[in-house]
Amino acid sequence: MARVRLPTLLAREAGGQREFEVDAATLGDALRALPVRDLCLDERGELRRLVNVFVDRQDARGGDGLETPLSADSEVLVVTAIAGG
Repeated sequence: MARVRLPTLLAREAGGQREFEVDAATLGDALRALPVRDLCLDERGELRRLVNVFVDRQDARGGDGLETPLSADSEVLVVTAIAGG
């Protein structure tokens, strides 16, 4: 099972849980399995603009995006950007 790690901000919305073990073939499947999926994915099912995701330390946006394949030992790190003015 792949391991997904959330930042503190999203973990609060997931009941305080920072790590999840998910059985998922792709990054998209893993994110959709999370209780905070709506905070990670927009209404079209795409990664939100201020959410960055790394699979095994590689930026998912620079590769296959949500179709990035996961293995049983993949580590997914979700990072939220902070915007403001």
